[in-house]
Amino acid sequence: MQFASDNAGPAHPAVLEAMVSVNEGYASPYGADEVTERVTARLREIFEAPEAAVHLVATGTAANALALATLAEPWQAIFCTPVAHIHQDECNAPEFYSGGAKLALVGEGDRMNPESLRAAIAAEESRGVHGPQRGPVSITQATERGGVYDVGEIAALGEVAHGFGLKLHLDGARFANALVALNASPAEMTWKAGVDAVSFGASKNGCPGVEAVILFDPEKAWEFELRRKRGGHLFSKHRYLAAQMEGYLADDLWLKSARQANAACARLADGLRSLAGVDFLQEPRANMLFARMPRAMHRRLHEAGARYYLWEGTLEGDDPEEPLTARLVCDWAIGEDEIDRFVGIARG
Repeated sequence: MQFASDNAGPAHPAVLEAMVSVNEGYASPYGADEVTERVTARLREIFEAPEAAVHLVATGTAANALALATLAEPWQAIFCTPVAHIHQDECNAPEFYSGGAKLALVGEGDRMNPESLRAAIAAEESRGVHGPQRGPVSITQATERGGVYDVGEIAALGEVAHGFGLKLHLDGARFANALVALNASPAEMTWKAGVDAVSFGASKNGCPGVEAVILFDPEKAWEFELRRKRGGHLFSKHRYLAAQMEGYLADDLWLKSARQANAACARLADGLRSLAGVDFLQEPRANMLFARMPRAMHRRLHEAGARYYLWEGTLEGDDPEEPLTARLVCDWAIGEDEIDRFVGIARG
């Protein structure tokens, strides 16, 4: 009963097979191989963006940090929510790779709205040379709390950012999960809604380790390549990154895996919803949920071997009925039997 993270799950066999398939003979290094060329063409096709620049890296932190460094000057602010991965979980990598750009927090939760974004942007460039200048906006889709921006909401944020002459970046670590939840196209959820750059995640959805940075305006492509190399993220045997992505995209595996993960989370949510004393911080829409459950329920689950993170509170305490918040994440590989067993133990 593994619900700690979609990072903890296995790689999809089809992706591993794709990696093995390129493990013969020789290929040009550093992204000059045929597999990378095919992946670039395929992602341009998927996003309906024939001129887009496509760059592969091994981690989501590298994708976000290098993309934002390319969009932001060192003296600028990068606007994000207080729970954004770039703020809470990347060890100041965006600040480091950008040479000092500041993160400016927008709103209080996992989703920003146009009003709070406009206010945050307007508050900068208010001290002349003494304060940070306005820089790019970064949103997460799906969010760090399991929420999903609708396409219209992304477009409204893009309109605010562009109104100030700023770029909009989308951290898509769980891009596919959000996409299938919306039943939208990649183009509709990105550049058609005003997104300028995407960190297109694959590692959480069945790949050992590959992400794509997609810049819809290729003007910054060369700068990104220089930053990737200077930052130590240009793989010499690049074909193994590209092979993962090729296997991931083949036969729409990326969408099938996301649907499996989302369906598993929906099954889990339905099961938990039927239990007394359980409620959600917000309605889950993708493959992650935050549930408040009594301490006694958490103790039963942990004693039975369930693995997940307690977000608020501890198992130690005198009150067995005190609600503690848990984060539960489903990946593509989790089975219905595991979910049903989890709910059964929770029920007691």
